[in-house]
Amino acid sequence: MAVELSTWDAQGTPTTPTFSTMRFPAGEAHVKVEHDDAAPGDLTEIATLRGTDGNDLLMLGMWADAVKQRGSKAVALIPYLPGARADRGIPFGAKVYADVVNGFHLDQVIAFDPHSPVIVELVDNLTVVTSEQVVRDQVVHHGERKGERKGAQQYQGIIAPDKGAVARATAVAEASGLPVYRAEKHRNPDTGKLDSFSCEPLPDTGRFLVVDDICDGGGTFMGLAGCTGLPKERLGLWVSHGVFSGRAAQLADHFGEIVTTDSYPAQNTIEGLRTIALTPYLTEQIR
Repeated sequence: MAVELSTWDAQGTPTTPTFSTMRFPAGEAHVKVEHDDAAPGDLTEIATLRGTDGNDLLMLGMWADAVKQRGSKAVALIPYLPGARADRGIPFGAKVYADVVNGFHLDQVIAFDPHSPVIVELVDNLTVVTSEQVVRDQVVHHGERKGERKGAQQYQGIIAPDKGAVARATAVAEASGLPVYRAEKHRNPDTGKLDSFSCEPLPDTGRFLVVDDICDGGGTFMGLAGCTGLPKERLGLWVSHGVFSGRAAQLADHFGEIVTTDSYPAQNTIEGLRTIALTPYLTEQIR
């Protein structure tokens, strides 16, 4: 994924982008000035980085240096913060990635639903956009205001797939006016491997939305779906960041609706996947 560049004028209105990106034949990242009509001090330069490609991070750094040299404001939209899951241990990946981003001296970094609060404390000038408004508007009540799903059965509850997802799922449930149900993963004490799943009793009717932040191969979600005993028509899945690696394509056999954002380029095609564009939610937070 390339770094996407845009420019706002002093009134916060999108204007002709100042910069474009390129690579030299040897592979080095580079940024060129393409449009130079406005006074730099009146401009907010915005770069969007999706995924974790190291080459894109270098391009982001080149862009940030160019912006700073021109005296404009540099705002980076990094919806998926790289390294957020490596929030302890050796190497301390969250800090390594945070140090890289901090080295660009950005005026503001805007991220979506980071996996760990550890990285939130490590990234300078960070603004976090949480997921509950997006899930409420784009999934739970999707199309209601326009009548696009008039008569369609809405979700009757939110499921937290494990302990780590309870706070996130609860926030979505409260924003949506729905109850939350807790599920758990159980590990074999001898091997440490997952061997079973359980979920609180669910009502006999209605649809339920599983809410979490990241999906890799989808094994946890498939195991949870199996333990509920519900058909796919009664289950939906929301993940803020859809990596969808490995056998994640099989999720479509267990969930009637699967929704994620464009924060990360999915590694596999998921049948029926709906992807929400985050830019409107992120740019609302530019200060």
